[in-house]
Amino acid sequence: MKAVSYASRATDQQATYLRIYADASGETHMEEIDISLLPTEVFDGYPPLRLSETLAALGCRFCRVPSGMHEVGWHNPRCRKLAIWLTGEVEFETSDGDIRRVAAGSVVLAEDTTGKGHISRHPPDGQLQIMVDLDRLDRTHVASGIRRQSGTSGSSWRFLDAGY
Repeated sequence: MKAVSYASRATDQQATYLRIYADASGETHMEEIDISLLPTEVFDGYPPLRLSETLAALGCRFCRVPSGMHEVGWHNPRCRKLAIWLTGEVEFETSDGDIRRVAAGSVVLAEDTTGKGHISRHPPDGQLQIMVDLDRLDRTHVASGIRRQSGTSGSSWRFLDAGY
């Protein structure tokens, strides 16, 4: 299966991302969503940039999927999040049997926080992504998910799992 590069599909008018979601009966699905990019003057004397509307976010973090992880079985994200894949390809499978592979540079909106979840498959050498939390984490999942690394200052924290 050839990977889709959603980033390479962007035009001056729109960008596309992959959405993973659950329906009312808990089945998970995927769909491509187009978002409008509108001309917005940002720098005096230069052509306008093409920007989407602002998405409210609670936080952003870098995540390294370790080498050898390969497949993460059926799981739900802890909150709605955008995953921006910086390296490698990732394959997603939803409970309706849909399988899609996305290339580096692609954006995935994971909002199947309920239902059957999805499977993700990663390259053997690992990959880097940025995760943007769009709403609060479900605290029942993360009560013990963050802890300070021993021998570090109070500002150095380690996330025990990525939660995507």
